Amino acid sequence: MPGPKLPHFQADLALPKRVDAVVIGGGIIGATTALELAERGYSVLLCEKGQIGAEQSSRNWGWVRMSQRDPRELPLMAKAHEIWEELEARTGHPTGYTRAGILFTAETEKATAGLEAWAQHMAPFDAPAQMVRGEQLAELMPRHQTGTIAALHTPLDGRAEPQLATHAIASAARAAGAKVMTECAVRSVETEAGKISGVMTERGRVGCSAVVVAGGAWSRLFLGNAGIWLPQMKVLNSVLRTSAVQDGPEVAMWAKGFALRKRADGGYSIADGTENVVDLVPDSFRLAIRFLPAFLDEWRSLRFRLSERWRIEAAQSRRWQPDQHTPFEACRVLDPEPSQKAIRNSWGAAQKAFPILQGADVVQSWGGMIDVTPDAIPVISQVDDLPGLFVSTGYSGHGFGIGPAAGRLTADLVTGDAPIVDPRPFALDRFTKKARAVKPTPESVNAAKVPLSPSSDS
Repeated sequence: MPGPKLPHFQADLALPKRVDAVVIGGGIIGATTALELAERGYSVLLCEKGQIGAEQSSRNWGWVRMSQRDPRELPLMAKAHEIWEELEARTGHPTGYTRAGILFTAETEKATAGLEAWAQHMAPFDAPAQMVRGEQLAELMPRHQTGTIAALHTPLDGRAEPQLATHAIASAARAAGAKVMTECAVRSVETEAGKISGVMTERGRVGCSAVVVAGGAWSRLFLGNAGIWLPQMKVLNSVLRTSAVQDGPEVAMWAKGFALRKRADGGYSIADGTENVVDLVPDSFRLAIRFLPAFLDEWRSLRFRLSERWRIEAAQSRRWQPDQHTPFEACRVLDPEPSQKAIRNSWGAAQKAFPILQGADVVQSWGGMIDVTPDAIPVISQVDDLPGLFVSTGYSGHGFGIGPAAGRLTADLVTGDAPIVDPRPFALDRFTKKARAVKPTPESVNAAKVPLSPSSDS
């Protein structure tokens, strides 16, 4: 099941002998980190085992939002909004970014109260969040025909095109001097005197003093081979896109049974925000205790299943030598089958809510694997036990929108510059020093049961 069509990316062909930093992973986080480092004068190599943006960075919903985020992410997302505003001019490439607003809807007064309570988290930021009803709601949701009584409206939130944005950022990184290699898996890190000294790729060795692991769903496997423990699991979210629709809603919307956002081609990306598939794999049992609080909080939105993923991951090597073929070369693009149940349910719910969609066709559907942490916020951190190694992963379905700021924060850690926001909430060592506290923040899951994680929106 191929994912969204990606623009052609002109990659570099020659592997450099040495750079200041190697960034592993060509998604939006890795690409932005490489761009930030290159613009600061660092020599950078961005290595992607497959193609730029081919996994979750092009398969997400395309939302750019502050609404309904974990409060610990809000300062970083506020910075991301600022960066998105200038990103097309900065990169010289289209991203599809527009501030069209986002609605989180409610069908009961209890759910409305939950949304109103969450809106208080926006107070410290210059980003309005207001409840809308009646005519105001009808204007934002034209031709809507379900039981919505109110919605939280964040007019400065917006959307972008996932298949374009990472391409734009990676192209700008290359223009700024970074080397960008595709179909070039990094196999392992090398150390000297207890510090990072280089990496071994499938094409040869590259010397460096810093490595950033931004491998998304693959980060745990790569770090495990380096002796670094990261509690991260994969969750499947399924998305469909439609043919063009005239006079549909401009705002992106989360509602009972579906979520949608308008695409630049006039169609809509639609998904079920309340169903995510968790494939039972060996890591499900290795990490069960760590993820138990999150699973208990989110059980309504999770569907556990035994599938082919068990066999695939059970057969994967967890340890290898630098001269050995790795799982990253065996699977260039993680391209899971979408859940047909989720596709049917979300499409049916969206058509019921907006009969105007009944004249549209489903022209494509795809699945994407989300990298999820126990507390549903990312790891953006140095690795204390191995100087020169940095991790930027585990975005729990919220990485696309926050990506430009997350990449900047990651670069700040690498360069030692003043961080764009306080990085302490995202430290890797929170999983060892504060194990009992590591779980989703209860106050960030509102009474409407909007899943904080895992979703696949932004």
